[in-house]
Parts: sequence; structure tokens; C-alpha cells
Amino acid sequence: MKNFIVSSLPLKEVISDLARELETDYLESCGIFYVRIPDEYGQGIIVGTDFKDGLGLIRYECRFKEDVTIEYTVDKVHPVKFLFSMEGELQHQFTEESEWHSIPKYKNAIVASSAHYGHCIRFKACELTIYNSLELNRKDFQSKINCKPFSIVPSWRDMLNDITAKKTFYHDGFYSLELSRIIDEWDKYPEGDWLKSLHLEGLAYRILVLQITQFQDDLKSEGKKTLLRKSELNQMLKAIHMIEERLENLPTISEIASEVGLNDNKLQQGFKELFGKTVNLYIREKRLESARTLLINTDQTLSTIASTIGYQSPSYLSKMFREEYGVKPSEFRRHRERRRTEFGSL
Repeated sequence: MKNFIVSSLPLKEVISDLARELETDYLESCGIFYVRIPDEYGQGIIVGTDFKDGLGLIRYECRFKEDVTIEYTVDKVHPVKFLFSMEGELQHQFTEESEWHSIPKYKNAIVASSAHYGHCIRFKACELTIYNSLELNRKDFQSKINCKPFSIVPSWRDMLNDITAKKTFYHDGFYSLELSRIIDEWDKYPEGDWLKSLHLEGLAYRILVLQITQFQDDLKSEGKKTLLRKSELNQMLKAIHMIEERLENLPTISEIASEVGLNDNKLQQGFKELFGKTVNLYIREKRLESARTLLINTDQTLSTIASTIGYQSPSYLSKMFREEYGVKPSEFRRHRERRRTEFGSL
């Protein structure tokens, strides 16, 4: 086990301390600080940057040769950390406690230590670990709170206003698909580009807003949660596959949600995030796409096609088809056959 000590703030000094512990140098470009993991310790890079009003971002992308613990021990109130595990398993501990918290891939944790106590972060040997941390200095951030945050639950407001760190705060859960997409935008601009620094600052605020929204969603009962989590993406893919393969005898939306292990709200939200439409609209489009394919490639009657795609009557199929494509199914088929005949005679 290798122990590295970080005893400074803000993030520039954190990177400086890490470079010292790793016996290497750090680089700075457009206000962003970088330290690469020397070969003797492993591979990877740690990147950090601070913004005005108490926000900062730090990203760890590391594969150490042995177990590594980084201890953050500065004798001050520590910033709140919003930890997002993107790859591998992260372990967190408050320095005044013995318990370790496991934060696996797709999970995130909000951690705030009490008084001047700090944090320990542990990396497993030979395992690629990627995690992002949004850092929030509560005292400095007060300048951004220029009105009462009525829409935020009391427990969050209390934590945000606890500028002297009277209490420890810990909350974990699986982060949303939307949060995952935003965090993935980290590398949108190359190193050395001023836009990267500006982009990361915007990213920090977007992450904070969505983290607050997600925290409040976490507090709801399971059946009332609406945010689709990154970890639930496979369940969404199962729902999509079910719809595409079972158009003829498709279950209800509630039955689809139950079969793949989601509630109705999350299923609907997932389709809005992935396709920008409701489940019903997606089903309708898939049915009409299937009808169009059958009209082109088979001689099936309209009644047979309607039954095949899950519509009870050919007249309803005709109505839906005309709304979608601006032409009746019979006219669409005649037009396709006429074109095929014309090309065949050339």
C-alpha cells in the first residue's frame, strides 16, 4: 500500500502536492493543472482547475501498480466533494471514521467532512480508475446564493449553508444518464485551448444543477423516481428490443416497464432522453416503419399487415399511415409498384 498526502488547498496546490508525492513536476495551461503518473507508480493523469466563487473540478484517470491511498489532510474546512465513478471502483473514507464507502462504476457520492477533518481516497492496484470530483467551497459559494433556494430540500440547504462544517454529510446513488453525458464532455476541447477552461467552468455549474436535481429524485420512493440512471441503460435497451420484436402482441407500457425492471416514469423519461419522444410515439413510429417495409417487400393485404404490427383494423392503420407519410397505404404501394415497373422496362 502506497500513501500520498495532500495538505493544501485550492486545487492548484492539490496538484502541486500530488506532484511532490509522485516525485514529478506538474504543468499548467490556461489555468488548468496537470500531473502525469510516473512509470514507477503506474500510468495515468490527474487534472484540476479552480473557478471563481468556490467551484472546482478535478479528474483522476489512473492505473497504479499497487494499492494507493490519497489522504487530504489540510487543516481547514474541506470543500464538499461530488464524486463520480466512471470506471473501476473508488473507495472513500472520512479521516475521523473507520468505515470505507465503496463507489463502483456508474455511482456517485456527495461527501462533506466535519470540522477540519479530511478525506481518504483509495485506488485498487492494477485497476483502471476514472473518477471526476466537483469541489465546492461552501463559504466562497455563498456569494452565488443571492435568493432563498426554496426548491431545494432542507437537508441539502443545511449542508450547503454549513460553512463551518459542523456536520458530516454522505449520500450516494447511481448518477443519471444526463449527468454521465455532461461529464463525458470533459475532453471536448484540446489542452492549451482557452475555450477548454471556459467550457469546464460551464460544465461545473451544469453538474451542480443536475446533482441537486438528482439528489431530490433519490429521496423519492422507487415508483416515483423519474431520472434514468446510467446503470439502467441496459434495461432501456431491453425495452427498446421488446418493442421492436413484439409489435404484434405488445404488452402495455406498464407491463414493459415492469418486465425490464423500471417504473413507468423512468421508462417515459428514458425515451425522452434517448429519442426525444414518448414511449407511445416511439411505438407508433416503429409500427408504421414496419408497415411501410411490408408494403414495399410483400404482397400482404392491408388487413394482414395491420394485424402483424399490432393494429386491430386496417382502417386505423390507413389513418395513422396517412398522418405520418401524407398518403394512404394503398396509394403508397401503387406508387412503389409503378416506379418498379418503370425502372424494369428501361
